[in-house]
Order: sequence, then structure tokens, then C-alpha cells
Amino acid sequence: MAAAVPEICGFSCCLVLLRSLRGNWKIHSQYGTPGPFLRWVINHATRSWITYTSMKYCSSCATEVARNIPKGDTRERWVCGNCGVVHYQNPKIVVGCIPERDGKILLCKRAIEPRRGFWTAPAGFMELGESIAEGAARETLEEACAKVEIGHLFASVDVVYAGQLHLFFKAKLLSDFAAGDESLDVKLFEVDDIPWNDLAFTSNRFALEKYIGDAGRDNGVHMCAIKKKRESDPI
Repeated sequence: MAAAVPEICGFSCCLVLLRSLRGNWKIHSQYGTPGPFLRWVINHATRSWITYTSMKYCSSCATEVARNIPKGDTRERWVCGNCGVVHYQNPKIVVGCIPERDGKILLCKRAIEPRRGFWTAPAGFMELGESIAEGAARETLEEACAKVEIGHLFASVDVVYAGQLHLFFKAKLLSDFAAGDESLDVKLFEVDDIPWNDLAFTSNRFALEKYIGDAGRDNGVHMCAIKKKRESDPI
């Protein structure tokens, strides 16, 4: 007779098992060391799907939720079996800009994780009640204590595996600048001096490359999709 299985979807069961495997290889010593393929499966699954498996309790009634396909839907969602609320999880929007003055580009050295100590364009998660342009200007003020004149949107990066959309504007630096609470340092870089090997995020690299390639021209919105994380990618 088969062992009883908890009443949660098979997808969640697999992830629970994979995470336990990832956290404790020694429990399999009696069966031998997992091969490279199994290691890849475990690492890939637990890393790629963490965005979609992070909910446990209903925010309306505090009952445990489970993954189900709601009536009329085609995707699994977190659904409360008690009150019936469907908890939709959608991509988060990150907004930022590339501030420039006299041909130099303003970058911030991160004071927080992830990627503490690495350089990034001022950017962060969009807040309710603001436009994407307002969010980019706010993030610049928070991270670099700088005021900017937001230009046009020029780069869009879908970080699919992280459930994020990164949007970048061109911007003109209007004020002095200093390190905000989330920055260790803030500096204007000549294009030839940009610390490419110490950039925090892949989306930053894409935005900077396209910004420099545009050379002041409006070439529309450059788009990129990062569907899965490579071992060498910061994000």
C-alpha cells in the first residue's frame, strides 16, 4: 500500500522534496552521491520557482492555502480552501534611470544585499500611487540624494525567473549627489571607467550598454528577456 501523501499539489510536493535534498545531501549517502544531473535538477528547481512557492497562509482568514486552478482560469494559483480567496502573484516592477551630466554617468555602490558592494544604476521597486517615471526619480533621490530630470524610457528587461520587470529611463542629473542609506558610495563615471566587472545586476549591464550605444539618440525601447539564471549571472 502506498504511503499517504499530504493534500497539496504534486508540484509543491516535488519542491519540498527537492529543497530537502538540496539542504541535506548526507541523507542519501546510503544510496550513493547524487550525480551532476540530479544536482542540476535540484538547484534549478529550487532557484527558478522560489517566486511562485512563497505563500503559506491566506491574508484574509489566516487559513493555509494550496495550489489549485481556480474555475475559469488556466494556471495554478494560491487558493484558500476556507474563504475561497484566490491570491494572484504577478511580476514586480523595478524602475530606475541612468543619470548623466557632462558625459559622465552616475552609479551607486550598494550598501545592502543582494550584491552589496557592487555598482548599480539607481533603481528599486515601484511603489503604489506613483508612475514609473516618478518611481525612477524617487529611487535616485533615495539612493544618491540626487534630483534628476527624467527623460524617455529606453530599456525594458524581463527577469522572468525572478518574477520581475526592470524599466530604465534616460535622465539628466540636476543636483549634487551623495550616498543615501542604501549606498556605500555614489560616483560619476566616464564611460571608459564604468566598472563593468563589478556591476550588481545583468539588467544594469544591458541598460548601460544600450544607453552608451544610443549615444544620445532616441532609438526606442530596447528589450531583453532573461528567462533562466546562469551560474555566472548576478541576477
